[in-house]
Amino acid sequence: MVFYHTSNVVEPSAFIYVGKDKVETKDLIAHGWPEDVWFHADNLSSAHIYLRLPPPQTPDQWKTISPELLNDCGQLTKANSIEGNKKDNVTVIYTPWSNLKKSGNMATGQVGFKDNKLVKRVYVEKRENAIVNRLNKTKVEKYPDLRQERMDRDREERKAERIAAQEKKKDEERLAEERAQMKWQKDHMYEDIHDEDAIAASSNQDRDADFLEDFF
Repeated sequence: MVFYHTSNVVEPSAFIYVGKDKVETKDLIAHGWPEDVWFHADNLSSAHIYLRLPPPQTPDQWKTISPELLNDCGQLTKANSIEGNKKDNVTVIYTPWSNLKKSGNMATGQVGFKDNKLVKRVYVEKRENAIVNRLNKTKVEKYPDLRQERMDRDREERKAERIAAQEKKKDEERLAEERAQMKWQKDHMYEDIHDEDAIAASSNQDRDADFLEDFF
């Protein structure tokens, strides 16, 4: 089971989700999305909280999460820590899902980081019931096939990339054709001036013998 929450402090609304137990936590780690950001209470036992960033995604998008959304994620992380929920001044760490590292000797639900420099912190001074209650009112329980969802997501991404590549190729071909036409026009723009008809039209040889009378 996975619990999905909606944060409406940003537009469009953001989705924050959490696995019910270690089984879902394991699957979430294995089948997360590149646009997911992982949250956890630092040095405390807590649920793994995930924020799914909206498109369009950029490599550094996770670094610019709005303070309001970051506070929602921090409050939800604190609330989902038995020990942390009772404390003040809790530190919540967060990092992109892609930075999570899982090795075979780690316990279920335990993770490390590929790059510690990609781990940021947000400090939650105290529980704010208004925020936690607002998020809990949006909570929806689902039983997703996380592996299939990731496969579907990747398939749609590849499809979008193919379409974008095809459109780019068409644009490049159109631009190349326009440039070729412009080059041809530039190379041939004076040809009409020098053709035989143009030369004959500008020559005095074929004019009427009395054409000079027009000047007197």
